[in-house]
Amino acid sequence: MSKKLVAYFSASGVTEGVAKKLAKATGADIFEIKPVTKYTEEDLNWRNSESRSSVEMKNRDYRPPVSSKVGNMEDYSLIFVGFPIWWYVAPTIINTFLEDYNLSGKTIIIFATSGGSPMGKTIEELKDSCPLAKLVEGRIFKKNITEAELKAWAESLKL
Repeated sequence: MSKKLVAYFSASGVTEGVAKKLAKATGADIFEIKPVTKYTEEDLNWRNSESRSSVEMKNRDYRPPVSSKVGNMEDYSLIFVGFPIWWYVAPTIINTFLEDYNLSGKTIIIFATSGGSPMGKTIEELKDSCPLAKLVEGRIFKKNITEAELKAWAESLKL
């Protein structure tokens, strides 16, 4: 069993593609963070202030439920957590995922995909969801990042 895990939430498939390449590049196991209720295209319409994602992101305490859990989280010491950037931070489902586990002593490296938005206050928004873990800000990746580039990035972290 690998001691590394890539866990990801992907609303449109971009983050999923990067996560799969990262898992392969690092020899990590992979886990998809799936919401109980899948997001539709209309749910993701950030231009609509009444869309599901807009409403959720306005309430930073909201925790969308996750449909399944990693059964053996205790086996992992290094966890890459990936997501698309929403409103300059991680979607609140990432908080749900982190809060579902005892992450004491684990290293959590976040990575994201974005069409142009920076990470913003992502670390600040996530730190209370995994207070006993080492939370490391990674990078934002474009969908065309290669497996070799991801491997080089992961190795540069020296973890």
